[in-house]
Amino acid sequence: MTRPLTGTHIVECASFVAGPTGGMTLAQLGADVIRVDPVGGGSDHFRWPIAPTGESYYWASLNKGKRSVAIDLRDPEGRELVVALATAAGPGRGVLIDNAIGRPWLAHERLAARRSDLIHVRVQGYPDGRPAVDYTVNAESGVPRITGGDGWAAPVNHVLPAWDLVTGLSVATGVLAALNQRARTGTGAYVELALSDVALAGVANLGWLSEAADRHGERPRHGNHVYGSFGVDFACRDDARVMVVALTDGQWRALQSATGTAEVFAALEQALDADLRDEAERYRLRETIAAVLRPWFAARDLDEVGKELDAARVLWGRYRGMADLVADHQEKAHEVLADLRLPSGGSAITARSPLRFSGERGPVGECPVLGGDTDSVLAEVLGLTAAELGGLHDRRVIATPDNAKHQDKESR
Repeated sequence: MTRPLTGTHIVECASFVAGPTGGMTLAQLGADVIRVDPVGGGSDHFRWPIAPTGESYYWASLNKGKRSVAIDLRDPEGRELVVALATAAGPGRGVLIDNAIGRPWLAHERLAARRSDLIHVRVQGYPDGRPAVDYTVNAESGVPRITGGDGWAAPVNHVLPAWDLVTGLSVATGVLAALNQRARTGTGAYVELALSDVALAGVANLGWLSEAADRHGERPRHGNHVYGSFGVDFACRDDARVMVVALTDGQWRALQSATGTAEVFAALEQALDADLRDEAERYRLRETIAAVLRPWFAARDLDEVGKELDAARVLWGRYRGMADLVADHQEKAHEVLADLRLPSGGSAITARSPLRFSGERGPVGECPVLGGDTDSVLAEVLGLTAAELGGLHDRRVIATPDNAKHQDKESR
């Protein structure tokens, strides 16, 4: 299948999660993404988790489907190569994603002087250019103060870099919007996207800041209870745990039907003068509801629980570990998951695009080798000859997999 962004060429000079996620998303849609790394690899090239061979599962999966170019970014000649790649002529070229804050040689004004219709998307920590990562931004977002159990004093972090991932998808959205604008008007765009703004927008758009303003303080912590509705975890007889949610009246009726508790809750409503059809009332009486339901789950193994909840169309999910998902993948249970061959010959588990066009997810994409496409990209995009490439290698401005690590060690 011809993917939607076939013919679009993007240069990516970004590390860690947000920028590379944006580039990966666009590559999965068919864009030719050229990732530029310093010789020897950037700060994320060996980031955990790592394979037994020392290769980074993280780097390999976030950069699959891209082409890798290794250039000495401290060398003026190397910087000129990056600028030339970013501003190369052609209707599908002139698109740059970076997080290169404080690098005058990659300033938008300088790049736009070379190509006026350049599309330049820059990822920042804060709008003023100060650095930040997901874990520091999340600390300031207020989320860790409303996460955790009742009575907990300390903030609770979570392991998912959610703001990074949302920022990466916003990068892809920004590129697509700018491409649409350029197709209509012929003009370029400079799009700045701060991680801190993404986090603040997220909590504000969910209404959480408005609620805090009304409360003059934080919402209470409730552990695994769903805030403002009914949803909590239950233990089954075989120690498996499930999460059960009843957001709507229909879901609440389904849960009562599956567990045979409709009469109990009808009596409870009368005794407490409550209407459990109301989501807010189910939230207010969440502990009482959970206490009524726990014996039903505790008397059944997971398989029986699942069958009865499914039969009644209850909204639920089983708590699972990463190892469970690996076992699922080995049984080919999830179409979105796929195997990725590492340069060493080993294998990683990665994902295809979640987007399906006419039922197709598109190919997995190959794992790049650091600098493996340096010569071919510079020859194709910039028209460099073999002699010119040889000179760049001799001057150690560029590197291929055979000499990249050696050059970097010597240059230090």
